Amino acid sequence: MRTHLTDRVRNLGILAHVDAGKTTVTERFLYLTGATHKRGEVHDGTTVTDFDPQERDRGITIFAAAVSCDWAGHRINLIDTPGHVDFSDEVERSLRVLDGAVAVFDAVAGVEPQSETVWRQADRHGVPRIAFVNKLDRAGAELDTAVESIRTRLGTVPLPVQLPIGREDGFTGLVDLVGMRAYVWADGADTYTDRPVPDDLLEEARHRRRRLEESVAELHPGALEEFCGEGALSAETLTGALRDLTLTGEAVVVLCGSAYRNRGVEPLLDAVVSYLPAPSDMPPVRGEVPADPEAPFTALAFKVSATATGRMTYVRVYAGTIGKGDTVLDAVSGRTERIARILRVQADRATEVDVARAGDIVAVVGPKGVRAGATLCAPGAPIVLEPPTTADPVVSVAVEARRSTDTGRLATALARLSEEDPSLVVRSDPETGQTVLSGLGELHLEVAVEKLRRDRGLEVTVGRPQVAYRETVAKGVTGLLYRHVKQDGGAGQFAHVVIDVAPLDEGEEFAFTSAVTGGRVPQEYVRAVEAGCRDALVEGPLGGHPVTGVRVTLTDGATHPKDSSEMAFRTAGRFALREALRASAMTLLEPVTDVTVTAPAESVGSVLGDLAARRGRVTDQTTRSGTAVVEATVPLAELFGYASRLRGRTQGRGTFTTRPAGYAPAPRGQVD
Repeated sequence: MRTHLTDRVRNLGILAHVDAGKTTVTERFLYLTGATHKRGEVHDGTTVTDFDPQERDRGITIFAAAVSCDWAGHRINLIDTPGHVDFSDEVERSLRVLDGAVAVFDAVAGVEPQSETVWRQADRHGVPRIAFVNKLDRAGAELDTAVESIRTRLGTVPLPVQLPIGREDGFTGLVDLVGMRAYVWADGADTYTDRPVPDDLLEEARHRRRRLEESVAELHPGALEEFCGEGALSAETLTGALRDLTLTGEAVVVLCGSAYRNRGVEPLLDAVVSYLPAPSDMPPVRGEVPADPEAPFTALAFKVSATATGRMTYVRVYAGTIGKGDTVLDAVSGRTERIARILRVQADRATEVDVARAGDIVAVVGPKGVRAGATLCAPGAPIVLEPPTTADPVVSVAVEARRSTDTGRLATALARLSEEDPSLVVRSDPETGQTVLSGLGELHLEVAVEKLRRDRGLEVTVGRPQVAYRETVAKGVTGLLYRHVKQDGGAGQFAHVVIDVAPLDEGEEFAFTSAVTGGRVPQEYVRAVEAGCRDALVEGPLGGHPVTGVRVTLTDGATHPKDSSEMAFRTAGRFALREALRASAMTLLEPVTDVTVTAPAESVGSVLGDLAARRGRVTDQTTRSGTAVVEATVPLAELFGYASRLRGRTQGRGTFTTRPAGYAPAPRGQVD
């Protein structure tokens, strides 16, 4: 069911590698739509979305920030997401509630490692995208090279709809290949002048328009019919076909410009409205909740934030309408919550509204116990939506309060941190009694600890970072028998199981199958054995690390007519797998990362030597315009402190980025 209200809403995210310019794009959106009256700059610390002191100090986006603006009669709800790999869970939670995205690429670097990571995240969520090749005014910028990297590295069909006017410092405007008009920006101008295509670019523009028509006709049946009949595509047909291809993900529309110099942003806003989907264009969430304001209320909480004025829960409303004072059901916990206020958020500022409808992204105040990933719904129409996935932590540090009197405050602050960011995990080490904070990287933990100090006023001491190891089966065992028998005067417990254990293919975590015949183990007890085996994966025999890459086959078993139960078979499954793992040949795994180092060509020898000393394996090396780019796979444990070492070896000119690459066998004798 399509409605006027949802048709005029666009919920989108800005995705990119760190430093590609996505926050600047967001700031220009806000300025050009009139949501702000001054252009915020990252380097000046005056941006709307990077409002946290740490973001302004570090010059990077750390926390996903929601803002809203209006353009061409449409409401645009926009989330500026982090570009650093350590904060990829912020991107994951945002993508779960977005309908579309603008992927921003550097015109010099093209597709960078984190660009690829966030693109794959968007693929998993089925989020339609358009691309914006930014920084065309930089030395070495080349649209065609960037477009080709989109084609080869992302495996999609890029459809450039613009042609730059001028190069590098001389970049002054664009040719719109759909409307065959030129848009030119004067120095310092906020908007463009619309002109005919310059004579010196007319032939090139016609050639590129023809290639665009041919590419679209190959992918879109309706466009193919017109192309074959008329020999060309009208602007209306081309626009409609580009929108269809964007929604299906068969191709990606590519625009270009320089957000910093305010060139190309207005056409990008037009493209957001023209090509990206409205909530009503997306399939019903969970296959049954249409984007209908008249349907029962359904929303997903994707972010929780503690502010000076209270606890705010960010929600995406998928169906129905919610008003101040309404009562909703937290379908995960089963508790009812009252909505005290509804806020339309502009990063760290908010405007109160009376209602929120299907398609809206808002913050609500009032719910006390709702966590990120919870479904809020009408009490009379309960439903549970799929929550965002949370990555497993890979780095841990011990944290303790410097003053013993602050121990309680620290525990409360850590609980609040993990509530706001589910990828932060807090636990107590059973051997040392220390409080351990785990996260997705060294920077992730640095930011969390600094938040404790700044926001909570806590003085804390932090231990040396430790990586999260895993254990896996190198060679399994067959026919391991475990008999669980317990008699304590009352009802007894009896379970008899026989299991085989074998390694799984790389990348797989756990598989369980039953080969029991003749009904010797009833199906409900088979499920209990599987649950017990999953319990046993929490601690491996080498060092108590989680176990992964294991296949368990239940081959036989026996029951007792009175004393067998699901509890007994779950216990048997847990102890059987523990014994089987102790009898198997086990391997310790350590997390590894793909590292991309950019450094002056004259420093490349020093960089390579340092990577080798860190057990790095170089996978690629290129040099362009005096700059070397080295790609390598390096154990995460060897990267602690690498930023300062790289700066020292490259006279401060070297930079690097990382992304998780899974796990690999650790050297013999390595222990956490």
